[in-house]
Amino acid sequence: MKQKVVSKVITILDLFAGAGGLSEGFWQEGFDIIGHIEMDKDACETLKTRTIYHTLKKKKKLKDYKEYLKGNLTREFIVSKYEIEKELDKVISAEITKNNCQNLILQIKKLLNGKKLTGIIGGPPCQAYSNIGRARDKDGMKDDERNHLYKFYLKFLKELQPKFFIFENVPGLLTAGSGEYLNKMVEGMHKLGYEVKKPTKDTVLNTADFGVPQKRKRIIMIGYKKDYKINTDKLFKPVKAEHTIVNEFLEDLPLLQAGEGMPVAKYKKSSILLTAIGIRDNDDMLIDHITRPHNDRDKEIYKLAVQKYVNNGLLRYNELPKYLKTHNNENSFLDRFKVIEGNDIACHTIVAHISKDGHYYIHPDIKQNRSLSVREAARLQTFPDSYRFEGSRTSKFKQIGNAVPPMFSKILAKRLKKYFK
Repeated sequence: MKQKVVSKVITILDLFAGAGGLSEGFWQEGFDIIGHIEMDKDACETLKTRTIYHTLKKKKKLKDYKEYLKGNLTREFIVSKYEIEKELDKVISAEITKNNCQNLILQIKKLLNGKKLTGIIGGPPCQAYSNIGRARDKDGMKDDERNHLYKFYLKFLKELQPKFFIFENVPGLLTAGSGEYLNKMVEGMHKLGYEVKKPTKDTVLNTADFGVPQKRKRIIMIGYKKDYKINTDKLFKPVKAEHTIVNEFLEDLPLLQAGEGMPVAKYKKSSILLTAIGIRDNDDMLIDHITRPHNDRDKEIYKLAVQKYVNNGLLRYNELPKYLKTHNNENSFLDRFKVIEGNDIACHTIVAHISKDGHYYIHPDIKQNRSLSVREAARLQTFPDSYRFEGSRTSKFKQIGNAVPPMFSKILAKRLKKYFK
């Protein structure tokens, strides 16, 4: 069948948008993000800031954005100066519920202003589907309302009829509800006229296979209208990482001790690699290199963990000296103190729990003796250094941990774009 010729304006709606990790890759590839819907207030503020960034970038006025990062200009001043209020209206702060779903769809139609929607991207919150979440809940999350958020995703597909969609979630979706939720999702997508392959344990993707310095496993379902004949196997073809080890994402940053912070700083040294892959995109200005404080006991444990890591070992809780232990559980979660694998091609997954404490994200440099800074966590998620996360330090960590790595989403966006030029 002959491929359709469509408008050059490729419009995207980001549902359950979070801080915009999935959107960022599409932004970078020139897609028109016509709307984000997200319930977290701080994440919405982050999306507004990033919207300002991309709007000013098009206007070649990023100098004012940098003045905002330095604290010399307010967002309100920039929005007023460049008359970009309508751009910020694209960020819709709302929880999607049965009471407001139809109204949100009407808002998106208004933002489209007669244009056709090319794609919907995003995925509902993963806590109800995750294996860890189910293990911690006495009822296995079976009564959690978030299990059914996919129904709203289907509602948006039905009403807006995009040409394609990307549905992202955790591997736990495969077994959540004994597979019932996944079956109903795929069935609903098929009924709406979309070609989509049901994911299996053999099709779970690892972002480390796409150049991301992190072993982050995810389910990605790509659905499309039959006219477009998208080869999803090619979309998911791995790429070779341009870096060799995780430490290359950290070694140009200034040294910090626990509790120190540099809201705006300069790099320690240059990095041809990070500039080439778009991480260092903010000239010589580094933001959010901020760490959390740690008590003396934790810092002593961190040193032991790094020493063990250097000798190719993993510190287990039951191996700690008695005076460093705080509870009697020595049979489970023994790897609760874990060092970022700086000498490996990819480290373990950065998740939202990093907002609670840094025990699972210890910096591999024993001289710094701390957990990751906000910027370091963002680096391992492949966010550009110009990406400003709004809110408290805790909120920033949470937003980063919940995100899709932009480097991964950019690869998908670039590969999809050829079908919709």
